[in-house]
Amino acid sequence: MSGPLLDAVPQRVVLATEDDPLRLRGGKSLEHVEVVYETYGELSPARDNVVFICHALTGDAHAAGYRRGEDPHTAKPGWWDRMIGPGKPVDTDRFFVIAPNILGGCSGTTGPMSIDPATGEPRYLDFPLLHVSDLVACHRRLLDHLQVETLYAAVGGSMGGMQVLQWVIEEPRRIERAVVVAASSRLSAENIAFSSVARQAIMADPEFHGGRYAERGVVPRHGQKVARMMAHITYVSPESLETRFDHQRDSAGDDQWRLEPDFEVEHYLQHQGETFLGRFDSLSYLYLTRLMDYFDPFADEPVVERLAGCPTRFQVTSFSSDWRFDTAQSVRLTEQLQKCGVDADHAEIHSP
Repeated sequence: MSGPLLDAVPQRVVLATEDDPLRLRGGKSLEHVEVVYETYGELSPARDNVVFICHALTGDAHAAGYRRGEDPHTAKPGWWDRMIGPGKPVDTDRFFVIAPNILGGCSGTTGPMSIDPATGEPRYLDFPLLHVSDLVACHRRLLDHLQVETLYAAVGGSMGGMQVLQWVIEEPRRIERAVVVAASSRLSAENIAFSSVARQAIMADPEFHGGRYAERGVVPRHGQKVARMMAHITYVSPESLETRFDHQRDSAGDDQWRLEPDFEVEHYLQHQGETFLGRFDSLSYLYLTRLMDYFDPFADEPVVERLAGCPTRFQVTSFSSDWRFDTAQSVRLTEQLQKCGVDADHAEIHSP
């Protein structure tokens, strides 16, 4: 396997304007949309080697390698650097990889905190609620901008997998291969419950101020931290927590009991919550978790007709220890696709 990519360069493009707004599924539109993305590898002359990467809830466009000017010894590589690069599973010696940030996010692509050109201020909670199809519509425009007609593959995990599924439903002949990892075609009640508590923690924070916290120079730190701490518990398995932390404490003995964090697992969650504050925005977290709750594409009657004769091949992958997106959800997704006549295969990876 070759070394990491060393020259990832973020790019920004305007994909919607007042003359050509992005029409949203709910009937509203966005008259100014910017998208940040990174590319790796070289586009073939036939433009037929493109792999599109859809990131999960709190990801961004920096999927692999080190950005230009960063020191590989101190900087953090892209979030999927183990998978994307020379000689890696998504081989940049072979494929041209496109990794964009999603609509509604907070890492360069237009979202609730982006400036509305009409007012010169952020949209805050006036930003429209989104559907997964809106994220896809935005990325479809990115492909059109890059003059790419067909994708060799689209790959996504969690919310990224939802985007891949929605994209194939809407354009079943634009994606040759769809790789959906640890995702769902409809969230479980438990998933919705966890997200509901996380949003409530943020909105109930005294510093939330109706979503306009930036006007006061504050952020709902406590609420966002608690939301992330709780969510992170669902991103790891009970086995991994037990193996890593067991019952380890800072102190020892009954006389050392305290209400503040004492167990190693508590310190771990504190760290996860604190680091999240520095890289993500509360409003984006509200909007993106909510759109996942409403995702239910197979409830739409035209889906069977849309997927009739769909040439896309699906690989659906789950993990044995994943309880937020458990294997049952991947199995259901695979069966739903197969009932529509789609070539879909499911594989469970056994891992703690």
